[in-house]
Amino acid sequence: MANQSSSYPILCASFNQDNSCFAIGTRDGFKIFDANTGRLCYERAIGAFIIVEMLYSSSLLAIVGAGEQPSLSPRRLCLFNTTTGNALRELNFLTSILAVCVNRKRLIVVLQEKTYIYDINSLAILDTIDTVPNLKGLCAFSPSLDACFLALPASTTKGSVLVYNVMELHTHCEIDAHRSPLAAMVLSSNGIYIATASEQGTIVRVHLVSEATKSYSFRRGTYPSTIFSLSFGPSMQLPDILVATSSSGSVHAFSIGFNMNQRSRRSSGILGSIIPESVNDVLDPANHHVLHNAFPAGVKSYAVIRKTNKVADPSIPESVACRATISIITYTGYFLEYSLSINNQNESSWILEREFNLFTVISERTINS
Repeated sequence: MANQSSSYPILCASFNQDNSCFAIGTRDGFKIFDANTGRLCYERAIGAFIIVEMLYSSSLLAIVGAGEQPSLSPRRLCLFNTTTGNALRELNFLTSILAVCVNRKRLIVVLQEKTYIYDINSLAILDTIDTVPNLKGLCAFSPSLDACFLALPASTTKGSVLVYNVMELHTHCEIDAHRSPLAAMVLSSNGIYIATASEQGTIVRVHLVSEATKSYSFRRGTYPSTIFSLSFGPSMQLPDILVATSSSGSVHAFSIGFNMNQRSRRSSGILGSIIPESVNDVLDPANHHVLHNAFPAGVKSYAVIRKTNKVADPSIPESVACRATISIITYTGYFLEYSLSINNQNESSWILEREFNLFTVISERTINS
């Protein structure tokens, strides 16, 4: 998603669909990095970009200029081939492009009041969704072809979500998630769950998409904060962890899948018998693991959970129940990667594994034009 502020050296940041690579857009051009090694794989210095989206690890990019150069209009989407260095196709719109989503079958273009669905191979337009004013281009997308959903704001006064099936081309459901307008949302990669946060930023909620029902609620904090990003851990079923970054400079990890047994035991007590499970989760801090001062407060950030591993030995209380690799891009130009370990007692530890400046990494082959 495009960054609306012009105060940062990074204008946009995105990981590809399997989190193996990430891209950033700057005032000079765009760069693609290998997320596993930190190696700069590709760069193009041709002007400012506010959207750079990859299609897995292929040579296809969807890019949108920031409008700082006449040739890079924010109303023009370019499908770009990194192998040849040439534009494959261009799509022009009447208003600025605010977000772009892709998978192997669909291309999604989000404008302020319309969202367009294309066949990515033929670029035939398949459907147009009229939306409420979506000034930030807020959206979420699940790339799975089996449950390929797009989520968009459904209201400007409350936190309602429109969930649209982009393969079958129909509205799937509408979810009333929050009382305040939405600030962030993410779909799990398999399209089964959606997590949302409102402009208040105090509660993060998880809904089951198929039933449009609330599954979990988590309290991030007591005081309002801007949620910059949400990310589910990769999973074929229920993700183990959900991560949020906020304007407080903290990283918040919420346990979901791997500690369901602990939750069931708590819910069987007196408190659990009179308070619904979703409310109980909000009140119970055991599911919340926070790393304070992960980056400077107020700095825009984008985080994903690249890997999760269950390494539990239930017979050993202190053994690690889950380990997650959390990668963070700050819009000031840094890449941070933390390892989060949670044991069977729900105690957590954070270790900073990697940190580097995205502007000082040198490519093996710098491309300028």
